Amino acid sequence: MGITIYPPDQQAVGSFDGGKITEQKPIGFSGEGSAVKRIGPLFYWAWAHADREGYIPLHPHQAFEIITYMINGQAEHGDTLGTKSIIGAGGAQVMQTGSGVSHEERFIGPNMEGFQIWFEPFIKESIKKSPVYHQYNATDFPAVEDNGVQIKTIIGEGSPIDLTADVQMWDIQMDSHRVYEHTVPEGYSLASLVLRGDGRWIEEDAAEFQEKDFIVLEAESEQTFELQSSAKLRILLIQVPTKTAFDTLHG
Repeated sequence: MGITIYPPDQQAVGSFDGGKITEQKPIGFSGEGSAVKRIGPLFYWAWAHADREGYIPLHPHQAFEIITYMINGQAEHGDTLGTKSIIGAGGAQVMQTGSGVSHEERFIGPNMEGFQIWFEPFIKESIKKSPVYHQYNATDFPAVEDNGVQIKTIIGEGSPIDLTADVQMWDIQMDSHRVYEHTVPEGYSLASLVLRGDGRWIEEDAAEFQEKDFIVLEAESEQTFELQSSAKLRILLIQVPTKTAFDTLHG
């Protein structure tokens, strides 16, 4: 049980297309240098930016479940299933790659900002399934607002996204000096990435965080954590089992 903060210098970095796309990686691939290698089924998390436009050519994926979630700009997707799609800010693309699929990506600014996050389901079963792709627009996701706190559910109750991996994901926006409480079930962890602003997570003691920090909250028994915003805050939360019930391939 506890709260651990990983500032940017304990995260990995990466780039594509000659540096046109740059990435901060709270969880990078093996050898990339992130302090956190995986949390249960969550084994890759990249926060990407492009001033104008960047392209990633056709490349393969197999078995894993991958979500691209956009904060600003657009993401174009094409794949060997024949898919051609584009999403804007607040939208998501989901690939459940199953027996295998290749795709290409183009990220378009100005000031493109988005995430690509990978989850590992039970590989022996996932690899038997046909690959599928789904596109979701910003208005497809449920959002509630109360007392200066907006909670948008990306994966979880009310969301159209249905993954095999045990995952919930939220995009939280808070006015300054607001409070949000989150209960983490026994055996689960809550990973959070600070997009804008600063504040503190409170268990028994306060853990102060800043913009770009990656924070992992682990619950050995059910635990309610309190999030307090010092300034206007935007933070992405992902809740997963701390450990999987199956052997994993990565991390």
